Amino acid sequence: MRGAARMPEPSSRVTVRVIPRAARPGVDGTRGGAVLVRIGAAPVDGAANAELIDTLSTALGVPRRQVVVVSGATARLKTVRIEGLSDADVQQRLGVRT
Repeated sequence: MRGAARMPEPSSRVTVRVIPRAARPGVDGTRGGAVLVRIGAAPVDGAANAELIDTLSTALGVPRRQVVVVSGATARLKTVRIEGLSDADVQQRLGVRT
């Protein structure tokens, strides 16, 4: 059918606190209402954001293109949008409650 409206895919916004230069990278629970993500990269030239996207996409089981930093690109506290997953799906896959 031409012109039929498609249902929008679910998406979720998650507040993330990034700990750069961590010895043990990965999702590490919550702190102050934000998902705590430890990454090995230093916060230089976008390396930390790239590793954050890699870490979250792997933990969530989604392609990298579905994980986008929407605010806080140069801060430790960031807002990340995950396309294709609801808030409940994200919390379940990360094993956290926010």
